[in-house]
Amino acid sequence: MAENQKQYITPETKQKLENELNALIAHRPVVAAEINERREEGDLKENAGYDAAREMQDQEEARIKQISEILANSTTERSSIEEGVAVVGSVVHVYYNGDKDQKETFLIGTRAAASDNKDLETYSEHAPLGAAVLGAREGETREYTAPNGNTISVTIISAEPYDSQKYATLRESK
Repeated sequence: MAENQKQYITPETKQKLENELNALIAHRPVVAAEINERREEGDLKENAGYDAAREMQDQEEARIKQISEILANSTTERSSIEEGVAVVGSVVHVYYNGDKDQKETFLIGTRAAASDNKDLETYSEHAPLGAAVLGAREGETREYTAPNGNTISVTIISAEPYDSQKYATLRESK
């Protein structure tokens, strides 16, 4: 990823990832102690406990690396998110196939960027819908091919930077 092309993640997601990373790092000594304890049981070729502890260590280290990369390549800064243009970090309001009653609202971003708001769907900018609307302006209609092979037109009603306070209020009012 280019240095200036950081992915947008919500402040809540950043905090959640930082908490998970800190917990995994704090858990390292526990896993290391478990490995040492299992190592002392004897023959490592037939020691399922040792193998399980090493597997746990490998999984946790992989997750630490993954979270570290996400945090290093992301930003919570919304200044680059232009009002009225569908970009990563935007909440987009659309309707489908010219039917203004068939509306949907979603966040454009990776699953790592997803908000904690379960009522707000998140679409990756690499998914067919996300890729189709990326860069579209309000009122613009784009087409994409759905996974089932159908061509769908999508019209942007509005696009705005994600605001956790606004969407938390909407979720609570439902």
